[in-house]
Amino acid sequence: MASTRINSLPDSLYTADGVQALDRFLIEEKGVDGFGLMQQAARAAFRQLLRRWPEPGRIVVLCGAGNNGGDGYLIAVNALQHGLAAECLALADPGRLSGDAGRACKAARDAGVPILRWADLPVAELDALFDRANLFVDALLGTGTRGAPRAPFDEAIGRVNRQGRPVLAVDIPSGLNGTTGHGEAEVVKATVTVTFIGMKTGLVTGKGPQFCGDLVFDDLGTADDLASDPVPKAAQLVDWGRASGHLPVRSRVAHKGAFGHVVIVAGDRGFGGAGLLAAEAASRSGAGLVTLVTRPEHVAPMLARCPSVMVRGITHGNELADLLKVADTVVCGPGIGQQAWGQQMLQQVLAADCPRVLDADALNLLSRRVPVVSEHQLITPHPGEAARLLDTSVANIESDRLAAAEALRRRFGGVVLLKGAGTVIAAKDQIPVIIAGANPGMATGGMGDVLSGICGALAGQLPDLAATAMVAASAHLAAADLASESRGFMALLPTDLMAALPAVYAGAEQLRPDIHRDRSDCDE
Repeated sequence: MASTRINSLPDSLYTADGVQALDRFLIEEKGVDGFGLMQQAARAAFRQLLRRWPEPGRIVVLCGAGNNGGDGYLIAVNALQHGLAAECLALADPGRLSGDAGRACKAARDAGVPILRWADLPVAELDALFDRANLFVDALLGTGTRGAPRAPFDEAIGRVNRQGRPVLAVDIPSGLNGTTGHGEAEVVKATVTVTFIGMKTGLVTGKGPQFCGDLVFDDLGTADDLASDPVPKAAQLVDWGRASGHLPVRSRVAHKGAFGHVVIVAGDRGFGGAGLLAAEAASRSGAGLVTLVTRPEHVAPMLARCPSVMVRGITHGNELADLLKVADTVVCGPGIGQQAWGQQMLQQVLAADCPRVLDADALNLLSRRVPVVSEHQLITPHPGEAARLLDTSVANIESDRLAAAEALRRRFGGVVLLKGAGTVIAAKDQIPVIIAGANPGMATGGMGDVLSGICGALAGQLPDLAATAMVAASAHLAAADLASESRGFMALLPTDLMAALPAVYAGAEQLRPDIHRDRSDCDE
């Protein structure tokens, strides 16, 4: 079981406008035939249709007015040529189509594809058409669509979703913003989305992972023509396979002092588990030394759970200053609460001279004070915390996650790791990073505490906080996906993710040629 299937997706991501600019560059600068590209896109989409549904039954292709609709008409031609039952439902008047979309519609007519006009069908006939479909192809609205779909597209999207049949989306699910991953109204919920030429940011963050289903990319043979990077990238897509290459190589004669001492400040009364999770995650993520600073009553449970962690129970903030002097990195926030104890802890951490990871209640406390700007801090908010930090709504954060992460970075400095499906990482003078994938099993308390611990450990081993955030978020998701294979999503706990971390790290080590695991040359 996996949360999202990633099919060799490229690491370069573009805005919707950027992808359209790539199309123009190919046609205007490289002399690529636009209709030829459309034909290739239709063939690529149809190949994926057959790969997923070898016997699809009756196919209904919903076609819009632009090139996305043109793709749809040509997909229907491919289906008919393969002996499949296919018909097109045109939501825009076929007689008014022009350019490549008009050529595609004519090709469908010439091939004998039945083309029905939405405007000509009474409700009963529309009901019958949707009822007889075994598979829908969504070729309604393309990359350039902005805002909420207008009639009759909104009604068609609703009908497709209510029908509950499989859907192949062409390039992007209709109604989804290709840049932000936001939908202002209902969005087609695709089973498979086949996208072309350039990957759009909106497919992999925000609501994109929810509506795209399995995401497949096909460059239509344009990679060489686009090798000069003619359009600026909007973000970089990173998964564990790519991120794991940043893990440090461990010398055979390494000692614990080489991998950092992380101090984790966590766990006011009633929230001791947050500190336990963060500290154990740090210990599982290669930190040389881990110290948990918490309430005195949490010392014994922590030692019983993970005796490799040093634990100090303190009551007042002035007890923390000396402990922080030995820290290479510090994590503050999980379960510290928002009362006097947590406030004192955060104040000491903000005054300390070492890189810091701030999460959970540390962020809630930050939202109530003048912003503390530092290039040596990594903040890891979920959308609710991000909304409080920016004094806005969760809806505004989720409507443009890349913009929200950058706004947080400008306000607080350092590195921002905005959690959620398609986690976004923003750092100064660096292209934003989006972590590929999403796992619904992570929607439970304590997952963020594990991530904080991973971040704290890696901050002592990697060259900067941007790399720390990228590797930590990728490892976190990879462990959740691995644990979900046996645990499922509903029953997934942070401790399950923790148990999967060693296998995630070990797998990456085995793939590294510079890490030698053969011990045959060692003395017995």
